[in-house]
Amino acid sequence: MRDILTGVDHWIRDDKPIALATVIQTWGSSPRRAGAKMALASDGQFSGSVSGGCVENAVIEAAVESLKTDQSRLLHFGVADETAWEVGLACGGSIDIFVKPLDLDFFEILRSAWLDDHQSVHVTVIRGAANILGCEMLIREDGQVARTFNDRWGGKILESANGALLHGKSCRAELDAETEIFLEFISPPPTLVVVGGVHITVVLMSLAKTLGYRTVVIDPRKVWGNSERFPNVDQLIQAWPEEAFQQIRLTRSTAVVMLTHDPKLDDPALKIALASPAFYVGALGSKTTNAKRRERLLNDGLTESQLSRLHAPIGLDIGAESPEEIALAIMSEVVNAYRRQSQFEVQKEAVVE
Repeated sequence: MRDILTGVDHWIRDDKPIALATVIQTWGSSPRRAGAKMALASDGQFSGSVSGGCVENAVIEAAVESLKTDQSRLLHFGVADETAWEVGLACGGSIDIFVKPLDLDFFEILRSAWLDDHQSVHVTVIRGAANILGCEMLIREDGQVARTFNDRWGGKILESANGALLHGKSCRAELDAETEIFLEFISPPPTLVVVGGVHITVVLMSLAKTLGYRTVVIDPRKVWGNSERFPNVDQLIQAWPEEAFQQIRLTRSTAVVMLTHDPKLDDPALKIALASPAFYVGALGSKTTNAKRRERLLNDGLTESQLSRLHAPIGLDIGAESPEEIALAIMSEVVNAYRRQSQFEVQKEAVVE
């Protein structure tokens, strides 16, 4: 969803009408998950993707029609439809996509949620009477609500939103026989926090930025942790770990990496990170270095369970030698951990259901 912001901002400045298409639900081997978005300007330019190319042309046509009529539409594509082969969805899956003209005022509310460090739920009416179809609201994890569209369903919507927040999962919900909503779970962008402004970190931050991660570098040593070395990171903290981590919110969307080789920096940071909900914690060093590190941390009060979360030696085993290759190995392991976490949560929810 954040990948469409640049295009949408440009079109808003040019005063172009915009339509927004959102994946509502997928079945089988559809390539994009619920919540994936594509924005379309009135002149035919588009940004983002809802199917990896399979049904984009058909969605663009629907978006153009939505802008002409100022009406929202719920689309379905699947191999059971006689048009499936025509639009290109021949991979065995099916997909529901909701298309609506962009509400510029609400988009500013939505933008703040996408860039926020807190979770929220974006609610859209995807089936219902013409006067409420496409209506939206935003419910933040602290209980704040932006916009409402019908007090009659307020309690039911809040209950469904709390469920989406609890399970970290987008879903559909019926409000009555004629009315249905899509609840899009919005989580903070994944964040990569690196302790130690070494050469590997310079490359690693560049890779993380390319992949859409928020980037943070911690190093009290100004010769290593300075803006000349890291001009493009989102946050540069020149402080020791105990102080630095007070400025960072570690969540299930955070990865923490130690690259200093200095126990005075790495060990305090590891004690904080391993006790947090961070989805990944890794530390540079050989097997011997890691064995000594484990012994120190156990003596410092960490448990075997906490230490079992530590990725050390760090990175996927790709035979990396240069700083660039080591950064690639680390980033690959971080992405793998992030995706595995998401898949596990979806599978766990499916088992519960």
